[in-house]
Amino acid sequence: MGLNKPRVFGPADILLPKNADMEKWSVIACDQHTSEPEYWERVDRFVGNSPSTLRLMLPEHLYSSERLSELIEATRKTMDDYLEGGIFREIPNSYVYIERTSYSGKLRRGLLGQIDLEHYDHSDKSEALIRATEGVVEEKMPPRIKLREGARAELTHVMVLVDDPERMLIEPLEKMKASMEVLYDFDLMENGGHITGYRVHREGADGIDKAVDMLCDLRDFSRRHNCQEKPVLLFATGDGNHSLATAKACWDNMKNELSQEERNNHPARFALVEVVNIWDEALEFEPINRVVFDCDPDFLLSELLRFYPGSKIGSADGYNIHYYSKNSRGILSIPEEAAPLAVGALGNFLDFYFQNNAGRVDFIHGDDVVERLSRQKNTIGFVLPAIEKGSFFSTIIEGGAMPRKTFSMGDARDKRYYLECRRLEID
Repeated sequence: MGLNKPRVFGPADILLPKNADMEKWSVIACDQHTSEPEYWERVDRFVGNSPSTLRLMLPEHLYSSERLSELIEATRKTMDDYLEGGIFREIPNSYVYIERTSYSGKLRRGLLGQIDLEHYDHSDKSEALIRATEGVVEEKMPPRIKLREGARAELTHVMVLVDDPERMLIEPLEKMKASMEVLYDFDLMENGGHITGYRVHREGADGIDKAVDMLCDLRDFSRRHNCQEKPVLLFATGDGNHSLATAKACWDNMKNELSQEERNNHPARFALVEVVNIWDEALEFEPINRVVFDCDPDFLLSELLRFYPGSKIGSADGYNIHYYSKNSRGILSIPEEAAPLAVGALGNFLDFYFQNNAGRVDFIHGDDVVERLSRQKNTIGFVLPAIEKGSFFSTIIEGGAMPRKTFSMGDARDKRYYLECRRLEID
């Protein structure tokens, strides 16, 4: 990369397996199916002894395991074995243009590269070029930091959004793909659809760099968002908010021990991400629903109604939230003045409720999963309304990060799968 100031988004030295069964190699993001350990058990049986990113990460439902330290050491040993055992080939200084066909048949386009963590800040009122979209769940951070600290390589499920209505950054690459090298092309496991990755050539890379410069232009940014004197927001984290926050925390912990030259070039300063245009037709925002376990559903619902005067059972003006339990289901309406978003209103109540009451909340993708889980005894689930993606960037620019676990980009099986890796150590 040289000694010049790093770019906010640039090409990366990418690691891919040489001869692996790619369907077994690539597994879904760690934060999926956290209340469905049977999913991960099924994946484990399918992968078997084959090389797989499953062995380089830990599904989030294991973060509370008493064996966490042992499990982390096992992932590090496997990474060492893969790095030293010739599993990988390196694709140097490259962007990857990605086409992901979902199970439903929709095509989503993406661009893989690395971001400079010096331009990323996940605090609520951040004015950085790269910002978080949602608040961080602090209890999720320590296990992730333990996993990344000392790791020799990273693998990514981070997807960041770009507001590119003129389609300058990613879409031109589709017309060039016939002249690009195909790096991978395979079906993803567990009905994850199909994915193809192309190594972007020089012409395409030049176009990417120019587009990023244009998207960082303050005058154009102010015009597009009608926001005078607001700093440019280039990328907003779509998925993988906690993983990116973890990368930032680890970099901040180590950078003060480095010289300025080492800081400019150290691999840990960067994080591998996939960029997706928020205006991509295949990109759909799904709410991240809530399921509360080990509670009295009727009492919780009555406390919620008491917490928000003007709320009621039944559809009405305001936020309409569907709820499910073993013995009942219906619609709960909460006045809009309770919070800027429905998820914020529900989240504020649950934070209050758990101060004095037992129970455990999980964040669930998919309305059908909420319904199924809520059939259990002492469980209640809430299905939240979706967010309008057209106002997404404006909401962050004006109000900062949204409430934690607000939205998801598509169905659970449409999430990013681990696939590409990148070294975090200096050769």
